[in-house]
Amino acid sequence: MKNISFSLLFLLGISLVANAQQKKNDRPNVIIINMDDMGYGDTEPYGMTGIPTPNFNRAAAEGQRLTHFNTAQAVCSPSRAALLTGCYPNRLSLAHALSPEAKTALNTSEETIASLLKKEGYKTAMLGKWHLGSKAPFLPTYFGFDSFYGIPYSHDMWPVGYDGKPLDSSTYRGKYPRLPIISGEKVVGYNDNLEDQGKLTGTFTKKAVEFITAHQQDPFFLYLAQPMPHVPLAASKAFKGKSELGVFGDVIMELDWSIGEIMKTLDRYKLSENTILIITSDNGPWLNFGDNAGSSGGFREGKGTAWDGGTRVPCLIRWPGKIPAGSINSQLIVNTDLLPTIVALTKAKLPVQRIDGMDFSALLTGKTSKGPREVFYYYYDVNNLKAVRYKNWKLVFPHSSRAYTGSLPGKGGYPGPAPDVKVKMALYNLSHDPGEQYDVQENYPEIVKQIQVYAEEARADLGDDLTNRKGANRRPAGKVNQ
Repeated sequence: MKNISFSLLFLLGISLVANAQQKKNDRPNVIIINMDDMGYGDTEPYGMTGIPTPNFNRAAAEGQRLTHFNTAQAVCSPSRAALLTGCYPNRLSLAHALSPEAKTALNTSEETIASLLKKEGYKTAMLGKWHLGSKAPFLPTYFGFDSFYGIPYSHDMWPVGYDGKPLDSSTYRGKYPRLPIISGEKVVGYNDNLEDQGKLTGTFTKKAVEFITAHQQDPFFLYLAQPMPHVPLAASKAFKGKSELGVFGDVIMELDWSIGEIMKTLDRYKLSENTILIITSDNGPWLNFGDNAGSSGGFREGKGTAWDGGTRVPCLIRWPGKIPAGSINSQLIVNTDLLPTIVALTKAKLPVQRIDGMDFSALLTGKTSKGPREVFYYYYDVNNLKAVRYKNWKLVFPHSSRAYTGSLPGKGGYPGPAPDVKVKMALYNLSHDPGEQYDVQENYPEIVKQIQVYAEEARADLGDDLTNRKGANRRPAGKVNQ
C-alpha cells in the first residue's frame, strides 16, 4: 500500500512538473533588438551592397521581413516610447531627443512591454541606450525591467567633438556632462573617447548572452537597444577595417556579428523555437553625415522628417515553427503595434490606459493575410500632424521640414547642412511612388477628402500644433526635478 501511494505521488509530481513546463512553454521568450539610426537599406535583406550581413540574412530567411514597418516618430526618444508603450509619443506628451538636462521623461504611470510581461512571471532586462529619462525615477528599473546596463541617452551627447577630441566647455556641446555607464540606477563608469565607444556593441552583446544563459529555464524579455549606427561611429579592434565601406561598414558588420551571437545562444540552449526575435531600428538614417550615415533604401529624406525615409525602417521577426520562414509582410505596421502583438502572443494583459497599437499576431503567424491597420499619423516636432497615411496613400500637409537632399552631405564623421524647407500639401501613392515624388491630389480629390477625415480625428484626439488644436486625450509626461 505504501509503495502504491509513493508511486502515485511520484507520478503526480511528474505530472505537475510536466504541466508547469508546458505552461512555461506556452509563453514564448521575447527579444527586441532595436538599432539606432539604422536605415531601411543598411543590410542585405533590404538591399545593401558592399557590406556582408550573413546573420541579418539568416534572421530574414528563418523569419519574416516586414517592408512597410514604420516608427511612430523619426527621432530617438519618441520612437522608443512608442515601441515600449504602444502609444503615439505625442499622446504621452513626449517630443524631441531628450537631452541630459531635459525636464520631461516617460511618465512612470505608463505601462511598458517589460512591466506587462513581468506581471506574468517573465524575467526582464534592458541593455544599451534608454533615452526616456536619465535620472531616477525615470530609468528602466522603474518601468518593469529587473535590470539595466547601458547609457541613459545618445552617445553623441557628450563633451567630445566630431574629431574625437574633448570640447571646450564654452561651446554648447562642450557643456554636456561625461557620458555615464549605468548599472541599475548607479553610475559605474564613463565613455570618454571613441575607443570607449567602440566597445559598446560588444559589451552589450556579451551581457545579452549572459542574460539568456542565466534565464534559459525562465520565460524572459530582453530589450537590447544598440547605440549604433548612430554617430559617432566606432567599432571594436576585431572589426576595424573589415568593411569596404569604411567605419560605417565596420559598425554594421559588428552589429551583424551581435545578431549572430544572440541566435547562436538561443540555438545552444534550444530556445530558438520558443523565442520571438524582433530586429528593428528607432528611425531612418542621419543622412547629412554622408559616409558615416546609412541608406534610406530610396525612400525620401531620413531621420527627423515625416517622409518615409525617416519613418520606414527595417524589421525582421523570427519565431521558428510559428512565423513562416522566408516570408514577406507588406502590410502597414507601426512600432506601436509591437506591444499588443507581443501581449497577444504571450497571453499577457494589455495596459489599463488607452494605447494606439494594434494586434498583428494573426497576420504574423499566417492565420490571416490582412493586418488590422489602415491609418498611420505622421507627427513630428512637438505636436505637428505633418501627414496621414491611409492604405497605400499618403497625404502630406503644409509644414516646415528638415531637408537633406538640397545640400552636399558631410564626410569623415562631420555633418553637412540640413536646413529646414517649406513643404506644400501633396498626395502620394506609395504603391507606384515610394519615393514620394509625384503629387497626384488633382487626380484623386476623393482620396484627399477621405484622408482629411482621418486627420480631423487625429486632431480631435491628439491635437495638432499646425492647426492650433489641443487634442482631448493626451497624457502628461513625467516631470524631472532638476
